[in-house]
Amino acid sequence: MIPVNDIQGLKVLITGASSGIGAAAARAFSRAGAEVTIHYNSRRDEAESLAAALREEGGTAHVVAGDVTRAEDAEDIVARSVAMMGGLDCLVNNAGAILRSPSADFDEAIYDQVFDLNTRSILRMVRHAGPALKASDRASVINLGSIAGRNGGAPGSGLYAAAKAAVHSLTRALAREMAADGVRVNAIAPGVIETPFHDETPVSALDAALAAIPLARLGTAEDCAWSFVFLASPTMAGYITGQILDINGGQLMP
Repeated sequence: MIPVNDIQGLKVLITGASSGIGAAAARAFSRAGAEVTIHYNSRRDEAESLAAALREEGGTAHVVAGDVTRAEDAEDIVARSVAMMGGLDCLVNNAGAILRSPSADFDEAIYDQVFDLNTRSILRMVRHAGPALKASDRASVINLGSIAGRNGGAPGSGLYAAAKAAVHSLTRALAREMAADGVRVNAIAPGVIETPFHDETPVSALDAALAAIPLARLGTAEDCAWSFVFLASPTMAGYITGQILDINGGQLMP
């Protein structure tokens, strides 16, 4: 039994939350009593539908649009979220995507796109969310890493793997830097999760991944969702910062 429901009333902004892991995290936070702002870039209908569903369940949910790879959009996303919720306690940097390209065939444009969305956007969001987080007495940042950032990823995903490895390092750096302001910073590193993220992944690659997972199944977004709630809880995770939580069915045991 959780002795205190310290998620009740928590003000949470989740980027890239219209589908997949972000949407599952939004549902988990809402069902635990948090107020949630669902960010999207292009999937408006999905974001609005998710927010409506959470409201029907009795939750408080908002929707905000913007491109986290644009500095002015990132600032606006945070400002509007803080205005709608009256503050910010937890920033979940979930937005990300993969563009497959052999690392040896280095492509400047693909590199910029991959790092801008998966890595640089985190710094943009943290910079603009910083004042609101520092004003909270239960502040945390949760970044989305990846098993690829641990093991180099599958062939063709090297740039994505490097970007996620950078996310892991940034998580630790931010944890050290923001600790004095009472802000905890952690990351979740999912393995192979059955979400729209893997719509373009070859079936052969998914089969190979499955064969390497001791729990003998691919993960689901719901397998990850409640870990965000755990890391955001001052009661359950108040002494946890700078950590990368692996959720991969045992595929990688560092």
